[in-house]
Amino acid sequence: MPKPELYVIFTGEKPKNPPDTISLSKDFFDGEKIAVDAEVKVLYQEDGDNIIGQYITFCKVYNEQRKRHGQTKKAVTETICICKNRNVLKEYFESKEQEVVDIMMTLFDDEQVLEAYAKDIDDNATLREAKNTATRMIMNKEPLEKVACYVPILSMDELKKLEIEVMQLA
Repeated sequence: MPKPELYVIFTGEKPKNPPDTISLSKDFFDGEKIAVDAEVKVLYQEDGDNIIGQYITFCKVYNEQRKRHGQTKKAVTETICICKNRNVLKEYFESKEQEVVDIMMTLFDDEQVLEAYAKDIDDNATLREAKNTATRMIMNKEPLEKVACYVPILSMDELKKLEIEVMQLA
């Protein structure tokens, strides 16, 4: 059986003193004995002659295009065009370009769904907090105009409904 090896491909800016390997136990758990440990070889190279170097170059070009165009289809298509012009993964892009665009756009969709979900959670928490504040103020007999000043995310209609609810509970 061949000896297993694990690799991580680092596509960011290469650190000044980059490690050749990362140890799960040493680098993340202070050398503590853990049930599953792994030592991973880190690849940084940008050698255009091999597939890993070309992939790293692709990632860097993509990051540049994403900064320019945002997380859009244009960023993906520009990245592919630039890479083909630089002979980076050229044969692959010529035969699989639409698949790459589709995959990258699916990744966007997944990221956007997660971002929207996180925003929804934040918005709901903010709304709950606003309603709690408004409820306390209404219970303290503050006028709705004053409550509206302190809790501007709730409309006057929402505050009136909340006031009715609070009064029914009192």
